[in-house]
Amino acid sequence: METVLQQLIRGNALFLIIILGIGGSFQSGYHNTGLSSPSPYIQQFINSSWYDRYKEPPPQQTVTIIWSLIVSMYAVGGLFGAVSVKFISGMLGRKKAMIGNSFIAIVAAGIMLTSKGAKSYEMIIVARILYGYSAGLGASTHLMYLGEISPRKIRGIVTLTSATFTSLGKLSGQFFGLSEILGREELWNIVLCVPACFSVLQVLVLPFLPEAPRYLFIEKGDVKACKKALQSLWGQGDFKQEMDEMLAEQAAIEAAPPKNTLQLLRDKTVRWQLITMSMIYCCNQLSGMSAISIFSFDIFRKAGIPRDQIRYVTLGLGVSEILTSLCCGLLIDHIGRRLLFWGGYGLMSACWVLITVTLNLKASSYWASYITTGLIILFIMSFCGGPAGATAALNSEIFIQSNQLAAFVLMGIQRWFLFAVLGLVFPFIINALDSYCFVIFACMCLLGCLYTFFLLPETKGKTLLEIADEFKAITVCGKFFLEENRVETKL
Repeated sequence: METVLQQLIRGNALFLIIILGIGGSFQSGYHNTGLSSPSPYIQQFINSSWYDRYKEPPPQQTVTIIWSLIVSMYAVGGLFGAVSVKFISGMLGRKKAMIGNSFIAIVAAGIMLTSKGAKSYEMIIVARILYGYSAGLGASTHLMYLGEISPRKIRGIVTLTSATFTSLGKLSGQFFGLSEILGREELWNIVLCVPACFSVLQVLVLPFLPEAPRYLFIEKGDVKACKKALQSLWGQGDFKQEMDEMLAEQAAIEAAPPKNTLQLLRDKTVRWQLITMSMIYCCNQLSGMSAISIFSFDIFRKAGIPRDQIRYVTLGLGVSEILTSLCCGLLIDHIGRRLLFWGGYGLMSACWVLITVTLNLKASSYWASYITTGLIILFIMSFCGGPAGATAALNSEIFIQSNQLAAFVLMGIQRWFLFAVLGLVFPFIINALDSYCFVIFACMCLLGCLYTFFLLPETKGKTLLEIADEFKAITVCGKFFLEENRVETKL
């Protein structure tokens, strides 16, 4: 029996996964962490640009507002990118959508690169909007592309690579932000343009790689091109099982045509899928993972780590994130998705409760900060090795082809909306609750644990139609509607 690696290198599948990754979720991960290192230099640039224009220093409140716009416009761009994924990917196809998305990232990098010479902070804001749009469109299209090229047996590990490249992007943002690399005042605009190099590589290479087979078969009806794409990706073979699965799904789609986002929201047959993904996205965004980056500096400093060494410790956390994600990839198609979800959320909830306790003990016990540091590392590993990786797989499994584009739009809107809201509200929560704000995160993680344990069906090794049937049978209400439809058909 072939190993996963042997299956991936039999054709161009592994190469395509890498090229998609560097132009897809890698970009989003990089821009999540890439802005932290040059932030003081950008604020100094805002001051100097304002002074050059108006011959007087700007009010501190003005600098804060401009800086807030630079930070928050990334999420606004991401929201617009997520909304447009159905139109762009549906019209151009997955491959052309990814190539077009890379062109947007390259244009954004050009604007960012020249903003320093032009002494224009407005150009930085425009570049951040375009970066966000590229991240919102690229992350969704990347995950969709992966789901449509992967065979059922290794679908989990293939789709999980999107989470791995997100972690790799975060680590790269931290690495290039080091003062020994590009994290210096004279290079702040360059460090924000590094991902464009990978976008250029994707634009040059992706045209020579195959389109998603499922898209070709189900949406374009091109059986010959679909089979050619499968052979290019996975080596020679007749791929009868894969073709039969797509044929069955195509028949189901003909009975139920593709829906737009509003129609999908009103469709009772996919209500549990929508509730499940909304719950998981809420729990992921509000699990406190974003708070780790905010509190890590203070926590590690209290633990006795020298101030100038903390950035290297943070870099080590990025490495552990990638390694945990890779381990998750090796496990996901063996142990399934459910265990990764409820087990990961359970550990994360326990970590936050213990972190709340140790933070309140830090004044009286010198060892509390060291335990807090260890708990944060355990939390990151629980998140990356559990919900973060399993979400990527589940997202591409629980909706049939005709519903996927609309579903990706809805999930993308929710993800970026929560991202923006959390950035605005979180500072006020910290001021109001201090260390007890982590109890909120613990409750969200516990909610995710209970929901996925009791309600989420296992999707490992099942076709999309089988998974859809599992969701329809979650409750008595769902079974009642199925029975009602059968009675109407007989009459």
